[in-house]
Amino acid sequence: MNKLLMLLLLIVTPVWAAAPFTAEQEVRIKELIRETLVSNPDILAEAVNAWQQQTNDQQIGQAIEKNSKILFDDPASPRLGAKNAKLTLVAFTDYNCPYCKQFDPMLEKIVNKYPDVALVVKLLPFKGESSIASSRVALTAWEQHPEQFWPLHQRLMAKKGFHDNASIAAAQDKTGVKQVAPTEQSMTTLRTNMQLAEQFGVQGTPATLIGDQMLPGAVSYEDLEALVKQQLAKVKNG
Repeated sequence: MNKLLMLLLLIVTPVWAAAPFTAEQEVRIKELIRETLVSNPDILAEAVNAWQQQTNDQQIGQAIEKNSKILFDDPASPRLGAKNAKLTLVAFTDYNCPYCKQFDPMLEKIVNKYPDVALVVKLLPFKGESSIASSRVALTAWEQHPEQFWPLHQRLMAKKGFHDNASIAAAQDKTGVKQVAPTEQSMTTLRTNMQLAEQFGVQGTPATLIGDQMLPGAVSYEDLEALVKQQLAKVKNG
């Protein structure tokens, strides 16, 4: 019998259905397990990956439960889409991140295509002072004139490379956003976003919470849409 098959049979056989092993049999089983792992190292790698994925899923589920209100219902966080959406995406993003600039329009496209999906933006100033400055300007706009946020947000995302004071001011001018001093609330929101990112293990942008899955980095629109459909179906059937 194939060694791998024998090992699997030993593993899945219920304890109550098996007679006690002799000392010689236990030694042979240990040898068989070792030989199998040496001959098939992918088994161990797959087991480790499965354990890590299960652990990550549990941690994300716990983090969602603990932070649900601040994740989905924080009035200081920009929101797009249905008020009572069945699925709300949470996007951790940065105006200086080149991948965010590519990925962010895909998220907006998803929201516009699926009426049961909403988007919450959590700005993360991971890339220097101009990340902080641009984020505070955008959050201040959301706080004072919510209708001006999305045009400004899109303009800030459209800038190639890093922002500076001139590019931030130009984005405000182009979108008709009055230049005012950023509010203290904008800084409070950024601190809250950083704390949330730490709890979810976010180490870079973009990172997008979709249902019970944290999507690290940018993916194609097709892959994004497939994951959104999967999570929507889970919510509707759950």
